Parts: sequence; C-alpha cells; structure tokens
Amino acid sequence: MRALVQRVLRARVTVDGACVGQIGPGLLVLLGIHRSDTIREAARLARKIASLRIFEDSGGKMNLSLLEHGRHLLIVSQFTLYGDTRKGNRPSYSEAAPADAAKALYESFVEHCRLLPGITVQTGVFQAHMEVELVNDGPVTVLCETEGTTRLEE
Repeated sequence: MRALVQRVLRARVTVDGACVGQIGPGLLVLLGIHRSDTIREAARLARKIASLRIFEDSGGKMNLSLLEHGRHLLIVSQFTLYGDTRKGNRPSYSEAAPADAAKALYESFVEHCRLLPGITVQTGVFQAHMEVELVNDGPVTVLCETEGTTRLEE
C-alpha cells in the first residue's frame, strides 16, 4: 500500500457536486492499493499513519501524532499512486490492485482507522470521479509504503 499523507487545515471531497467527506485540521490520506496487498498491511498502515508524529507540540516541534492530537482523517482512494512512469509517457497501472480487491482493502483500511481512539474518519467514494480540495498545513507531506523494501515494522 502507498499512502500520500498531507497535514491539512481543512479538506473536502465532492462527487457530482455533492460533498461526501469533509474535515477540519488533520490528515488527508490518498491511498493506493498494490496488487499483492493484504488486510494485514491495511491494519499496519492505519496504525502507522495514526502514529506519525507530524503535528506540532507547544514548542513548535513536530512531535505529536493524530492519536495524541485528536484530529480528523479524510481517506481518498487513489490507484494512480501506483502509476509507473519509467517507460514512455503513459503511466502503467499494472501494479495497482484490481478494483474488487482494492475496494475490499480500502474498506478494511478505513475500518481499521475508525477503530483507533479519538480519530474522526471521513472518506471519498471508491472508484468515483472526485474533486479533492485541501488547504495544506506547513506544507507537510509524507509518503508511507508497505511493500518491497519499505515494509513497515510491526
């Protein structure tokens, strides 16, 4: 799995002109599912993102996590995170999970996040054409991955 995590002051997702998810201060997660990902990776990545120390403490140092800060989380599916641009000009998405498998793992990731204490979770709509609006805070953007040599530690 790949998650592009952005610290935001606010973010929202609209589908066909209707707001389907909206948060105040917290994290926007663009989530890509790899074809070999499992539920185990979904759980590990959810814990990892919630534990990232990317919120400022009273001294202005990035030292607090989403769990400690009690902020919001907006999760948006993003298969294009697995776009391979090494050959030619058209990205290849062969490493992205097929839609059915990706949807099940996306939903698993969302549920694992909802089980974490003190976090409000909103989502986009899987496979919909979405408009994502955000106001970056910092900006702070972090890439978290679970496959290959970047496996998250238990």
